[in-house]
Amino acid sequence: MAELTETMAQGPGGDSAALARTMDQAVKAVARMEGKYLTFAMAGEEYGIGILKVKEIIGMMPVTTIPRTPDFVKGVINLRGKVIPVLDLRLKFGIHELEYTERTCIIVVESGPKAGDVLIGIVVDAVSEVINIKADDIEETPTFGTKLNTDYILGMAKMGGGVKILLDIEKVLTAQELDLMASMKEKSSSPPAEAAAEETPEEETIEQAAQEETPAETVSGLMPEEAIAEVAVE
Repeated sequence: MAELTETMAQGPGGDSAALARTMDQAVKAVARMEGKYLTFAMAGEEYGIGILKVKEIIGMMPVTTIPRTPDFVKGVINLRGKVIPVLDLRLKFGIHELEYTERTCIIVVESGPKAGDVLIGIVVDAVSEVINIKADDIEETPTFGTKLNTDYILGMAKMGGGVKILLDIEKVLTAQELDLMASMKEKSSSPPAEAAAEETPEEETIEQAAQEETPAETVSGLMPEEAIAEVAVE
């Protein structure tokens, strides 16, 4: 790609120079994608999320449903005292819903303009491994036409004769959906003082209900132990 950039830069006219700059930017963008990714399976395809965005991996656990939310929003969980919104990535991507199994996992990721702004759990079919992807193995996202938004895809990684779709977790949710997730967490964690004072013993906040649920299980047996340790270290 660098040779192509140089050749284009030597061509006559401003168009060649502009194309050269575009190619140079593309090369730098791909280089920034290089690094470690947590890979997971969903609907027969392999996806990857930058390891620095992954906070934890847990087995599937009961989820407290929140009414009047989009179908892909499953509800909230209580993870050691933290209320975390959970979404089903299959439904978010328009893939048919699948019954959860012992391989189903919740990947807890950071999403938002600032690190740690919002912790979100995403439900996937199964976690695979942590892999190091080099820039030479990454290509930009193909163009599928103006009507199809692929901004949430960082790039395509060529691995083992197949392709892994690298996700930009910051762009999987729209700004409005991210605001919804943040408000779900806030409302679940901090009920209004007046409402809390008027509660009867039978009434519960979402957080109180979540705290009575089964504790989260680790992913031992769901993915290689060394991969779990690597996520924990990161």
